[in-house]
Amino acid sequence: MKYRIYVVEDDDSIRGLYEMAFDRSEFEVSGFVTAEEMFDRLAREKCDLLILDMMLPGMDGLTALSKLKQDNATRDIPVIIASARGDEENKVRGLDAGADDYLSKPFGMLELIARVKANLRKFDKIEDRVIEHGEIVINDAEHIVTVASHPVALTLKEYNLLKLLMQNPDRVVSRETILTTVWGYEYFGETRTLDMHIKSLRGKIAEHTPCAYIATVRGVGYKFCRI
Repeated sequence: MKYRIYVVEDDDSIRGLYEMAFDRSEFEVSGFVTAEEMFDRLAREKCDLLILDMMLPGMDGLTALSKLKQDNATRDIPVIIASARGDEENKVRGLDAGADDYLSKPFGMLELIARVKANLRKFDKIEDRVIEHGEIVINDAEHIVTVASHPVALTLKEYNLLKLLMQNPDRVVSRETILTTVWGYEYFGETRTLDMHIKSLRGKIAEHTPCAYIATVRGVGYKFCRI
């Protein structure tokens, strides 16, 4: 399998150097002048890693990075910033915005390739990104849920709720844990929102299977049952 690398760099010579530096038997590198071009491609084909310049025509690199990390479909793509802005302040801004690594120009191609491989090793856990129990499959890499081989459209909260339950099969997950993990706030006794999402999730699953995968444990929480 080749790793697909996207490079966003408006300097033609540097972009060409990136494209030639990687072993073509191991990597497939595509270069883009603007972030807008890169997003157009991402909408059709996901990459395994992104190398991103900060100073770009049109959408700047920091804005592009924020957009990537806010989109559930692209937030898990590792991003290496490669920028001439090598001062500490810009490095901190880039890393705080969600970059996984930061390289200050100029740098050697061998160092870049080493950083790329290190980040790919860190994120290359495909087996952990597919969760399957019974007729329900979550492909977390693609953010796709299928029930009995049928795609099921879930809201973000429904998706994260199902994922949490399926990561803990046959174990009761308390309401407090669900609210803190999925909604991001501490449990204060209000469970109506959670119950409504469970009802909706059960309904969408029931459209494709008669099996009741999500059980209520009264007074405690919910459990995903392996059937």
